Amino acid sequence: MTQHYAFNGDADGICALQQLRLGDLEPAGSLVTGVKRDINLLERVQAERGDVVTVLDISLDVNRKPLLALLERGVSVRYFDHHFAGEIPQSPLFEGHLDPAPDVCTCLIVDRYLGGLARNWAIVGAFGDSLTNEASTLAKSSGLSAEDEAHLKELGIIINYNAYGETVEDLHVAPAVLAAEMSTYVDPLGFVHGSETYLVLRQGYREDIERTKNLEPRRVTPGALQFILPDAPWARRASGTLANDLAKRHAGNAIALVSQRTDGDYLVSLRVPPSSSVTADAFCRKFPTGGGRSTAAGINHLPASELERFSADFEANFRVS
Repeated sequence: MTQHYAFNGDADGICALQQLRLGDLEPAGSLVTGVKRDINLLERVQAERGDVVTVLDISLDVNRKPLLALLERGVSVRYFDHHFAGEIPQSPLFEGHLDPAPDVCTCLIVDRYLGGLARNWAIVGAFGDSLTNEASTLAKSSGLSAEDEAHLKELGIIINYNAYGETVEDLHVAPAVLAAEMSTYVDPLGFVHGSETYLVLRQGYREDIERTKNLEPRRVTPGALQFILPDAPWARRASGTLANDLAKRHAGNAIALVSQRTDGDYLVSLRVPPSSSVTADAFCRKFPTGGGRSTAAGINHLPASELERFSADFEANFRVS
């Protein structure tokens, strides 16, 4: 029997993997991952009858066809995720831990599963997934000092930042490489204080975010702001963190952050207020490569010819009268 892990390359996916490594006390086996928007991962899992596949932080609905194929050939699948799932497979080989609530991320689902074991890594993942209140509540209930909480928050944001890119070559550190280094640290505070890789990521993060300081909106409508980023690795890396920052800076507004791809098309990060009558994932799923969760979603590939239609649709859905 071989263990396989398919996980999102962002903070929620990597930290969930780290929690399970510490909780299961088993070697991680084969790893399948990529940049944050690379979520069609199950089709790349080479598992045979009797193997076990653990899936972390990627949409079941997007991976439905390869998931069903794995189950049909006798592969057991554990699935931890907080995105839209659609119909749940009915198979004795499928074990689902799925919760699409807006105040839940995959790390928090794994934290429940493990009964709080490796909780500091769950806190890192929740901070990285922009669940600031939930992460802070867990940090305080765990007795962490304000300084340690701040370290875990910065780590989560930086790991998440590192996952944004069109390809792994855009990133400072490939997610599989980062996950391998993190695996040697029982506590994330040890990673913060002892890892050279962490220092590289922190410096890269600060330099990239500094470049976004003077970004002005491309289009402004009451309740809906659209920004556009250039075709550059730093812009793609900064896009996720910047989208979260813009949502906080313009609270109550929907934010569309459009990043230009190397092929001339676009990638979209969408943030909407919790009170919005249209959720971010529902809006993005109207486009072929869209998905996410209720307040934060995206479109992985928006053709350039569709940009103006997207802009008009975005404003029509999120305009405040």
